[in-house]
Amino acid sequence: MSAMQDEVFGANVSDGNAEAILRRVAHDGGMELWVAEHEGLIVSAGRLEPVPDTEFAGIWGGATRAEWRGRGIYRALTAARARAALTLGKKLIHSDSTEYSRPILERYGLRRVSTTTPYRWRR
Repeated sequence: MSAMQDEVFGANVSDGNAEAILRRVAHDGGMELWVAEHEGLIVSAGRLEPVPDTEFAGIWGGATRAEWRGRGIYRALTAARARAALTLGKKLIHSDSTEYSRPILERYGLRRVSTTTPYRWRR
């Protein structure tokens, strides 16, 4: 899952993303990892991260391989994560999305309220 996301987001495939996810899963915050596969190949993936003691859940890491876009896979995976959030009692979804995902999320009713500038701080 993390290797596919690294590829889609244009990063070098490394163990760093996978290790970060595994560390967070170990904290048992309720994070769920979702994938869509075709013949054993992960074609789309994303995370659901409930925010403890709130009505919020985050949908993160949504990525679909370029050759699989436009088939409704990201939309279906996003809808499944939203239904899972409702099952957990979460009523509000937040996401830090790319320009690929934003239009899909907006069609579902999410609204853009801010922007972020990602960076990696190094000492």
